[in-house]
Amino acid sequence: MKHHFIKIMVCFVMLSNCSLDNGNNNESGTITIVFWHLTNTSGGLAGIDDQFDLDTVIWSFNEVNGTLSIQNNNTNDTKQDGFPSGTYSFSVSVNSGIYFIYIDGAEFGSYSISDTELIIDQNITTSGSGADGFVYSFEKVTKEVEI
Repeated sequence: MKHHFIKIMVCFVMLSNCSLDNGNNNESGTITIVFWHLTNTSGGLAGIDDQFDLDTVIWSFNEVNGTLSIQNNNTNDTKQDGFPSGTYSFSVSVNSGIYFIYIDGAEFGSYSISDTELIIDQNITTSGSGADGFVYSFEKVTKEVEI
């Protein structure tokens, strides 16, 4: 009988000290969303050098589902701005130590990222180098969102 009583007491003590509620019902925090603002496009056969104000063309990558959302507010048709507004699939690969981005299944160019800048160079491809592609320069802009 003592053994049953001890087992019951141990179970009672263990169950009464556990809780599914950790006491943090008001848990809050922030997440950082990264946006890439196109600031310059250069190159091509004509040797263009197009400058863009922030908020004109904005790229936002969702790495979880492999999508790229583009908000293109450029109204000047003479400027090379990449893609129209929309959502595109994207993926990346590494070939001989060089990073490449694919948009909607097509190779778009090599890319490099620093703390503040994204550069996509269409002159460097998996099949070699060229001289008539565009170089897209983006500036990193972050936004803190409360969760």
